[in-house]
Amino acid sequence: MTQVLSPQELRRYKEAARARRIANAVFFQLVVTIFAAIFFLPFLWLLLSSFKSNAELIKFPPTFWPEKVVLNNWPRVLRQYPFGIWFQNTLFISANAALGSVISNSLVAYSFSRIRWLGRGLLFSICLSTMLLPGLVTMIPVYIIWRKIGLLGTFYPLTVGPWFGSPYFIFLLVQFFRTIPEELGDAARVDGCREFGIFRHVFLPLSKPALAVVALFAFMGHWGDVMGPLIYLKKPSMYTLALGLKLMQDTSYLTTPERSEWAGMMVGAAVAAIPVIVLFFFTQRTFIEGVTFTGLKE
Repeated sequence: MTQVLSPQELRRYKEAARARRIANAVFFQLVVTIFAAIFFLPFLWLLLSSFKSNAELIKFPPTFWPEKVVLNNWPRVLRQYPFGIWFQNTLFISANAALGSVISNSLVAYSFSRIRWLGRGLLFSICLSTMLLPGLVTMIPVYIIWRKIGLLGTFYPLTVGPWFGSPYFIFLLVQFFRTIPEELGDAARVDGCREFGIFRHVFLPLSKPALAVVALFAFMGHWGDVMGPLIYLKKPSMYTLALGLKLMQDTSYLTTPERSEWAGMMVGAAVAAIPVIVLFFFTQRTFIEGVTFTGLKE
């Protein structure tokens, strides 16, 4: 038998339920704020350290807030090292990687997910199995190939690779393309649209969150890459930000700890980190949507 609540009891029940929802929301926001502060602290410490002196940076125990703010660190380091050139080189390589990853991986993923052809499943399995190979295994063979071609010391080894696809990005886009109803492609095919037209006019507009994830992953991966530029780039005028920081670190190790350029490395690390943080801040909604949707299945 169902119990009929009086108006006063019903009102108290609604008020209690509303109070529970508010308490849960406040608790959730508190937990998120605490974790956000924990993850933000290292970057804040890096930013504050760029305004400290070298002597203060090597003090023990370390200080969080600068005892004496050194405003000259930023202009001095930016004049002493060619950060403008390093920034342009990094931006060129990272933007090329983002564009190449979006174009190449989306084409391959559409073929694997929507076009039926002989051996598709086997080739897709082989493609995914290559993710088990670490980069250190293929590093030497790929280096030998570029050396035989005669392109060492150029940007080509860092800019051509993303245009040939990545198994991880292909898998992400295949998962996303499979969530798009097949009826949309069939309707476009009935209207006389060919496969590339379906891919361009139907799938690409509906796949902006997933494509944004691929572009951001590729961009951030190449932005902070040290090993690739270290192997293939020889001239300091072609260095990236990550390789420039490595140069500053190696130079500092040649001196005594008291005279090491610790403050300069903090400035350089902040210069390299700020653009990526700003980029993620403005694209976080699309990024989170893409990560969520690429995990769905048919």
